[in-house]
Amino acid sequence: MSHLEQRLENDLNDIRMQVAEQAQLAEAAIKNAIHSLQTGNKKQAYNTVLNDLPINRNMREIDRLCHRFIALHLPSAGHLRLLSSVIRVNIELERVGDYAVTIAREGMLFSEPLSTELSDELERVSNETQLLLHQAVQSFNELNAEMAKTTITMTATMENSLSSFYDRLICTDNGLKLKDLFAIFIVFTQLKRVADQAKNLCEETIFAVTGDQKAPKIYKVLFVDEDNGLLSQMAEAIARINHPDSGSFSSAGRVPSTSLDSRLINFLEQHNAEQTAANFTAIADITQGELAEQHVIVTLQGGSNEYFDTIPFHTSVLEWDVTPANEIDTEQKVDMLYRELAIQIKDLMTLLRGEELA
Repeated sequence: MSHLEQRLENDLNDIRMQVAEQAQLAEAAIKNAIHSLQTGNKKQAYNTVLNDLPINRNMREIDRLCHRFIALHLPSAGHLRLLSSVIRVNIELERVGDYAVTIAREGMLFSEPLSTELSDELERVSNETQLLLHQAVQSFNELNAEMAKTTITMTATMENSLSSFYDRLICTDNGLKLKDLFAIFIVFTQLKRVADQAKNLCEETIFAVTGDQKAPKIYKVLFVDEDNGLLSQMAEAIARINHPDSGSFSSAGRVPSTSLDSRLINFLEQHNAEQTAANFTAIADITQGELAEQHVIVTLQGGSNEYFDTIPFHTSVLEWDVTPANEIDTEQKVDMLYRELAIQIKDLMTLLRGEELA
């Protein structure tokens, strides 16, 4: 190995050591913030807030070292990929420190100790979050792409679990004061963000090792109407045909039909469109867990409150003002409905995925 190559490796190892130390500080910050909240230890909470200052300074130093490395060594291929990932990981770790500060500050605002149920839930979620962060850090430090992929799959389970918790917290009379309820939401949201950053760390590990970038997100969209025979079935068909790689689409009705509406069948026949077997789903048969997996629910007749008692915390609802089913009495109006839905679905997928991926 030449002198220049040895210097490159030494400088790169220095950067990786700095990142490893920064990760240790970020992990410790989350651990201390949670412990201060659980125990009501304000001294530890204030220390957590102040110890974010070294994390911020380290972030700036790592950023300086990375740019110096690029300017000095003009890296290519694997080295450049790794430096690109380090720069993003550096930002993600600094944000973890910020989340720890927020948790510590919110913990100091609670007017009374957490109930046993909330304390148990906090213990469970914080343990999962810290495990995800630790594995993500380890996978990056070791450049272990397989560990990173395994950790990413674990984050999905946590997201579903947190969504259920948010729903229970909103719908249950837990006796919390309003400011304590807000603080609980903020604390758990910060833990969710730590898990998100852990996922980002894993994605940067995979990119650094393999060059594979994060795959575009696939969005789940549910169309609902009264009978799942015309409007919602047409919307689902349009979405599947026009945006096959952009989302996962389904439809449901309050009282579902047993067959496609004849107006839709005639339209498909006249336009030589392929008619696939339709599934007819009752809204009542959709579990809360399945509903929580939907990114967007689109109502095509009436408002969402006419179909659902509660909307999952992370699910968005759109109420589209489309031509009512009882007014579609000619082939021309069916065609107008098709165009109307196609435009709105196109706009929705562009909003979710961007113009190039819609």
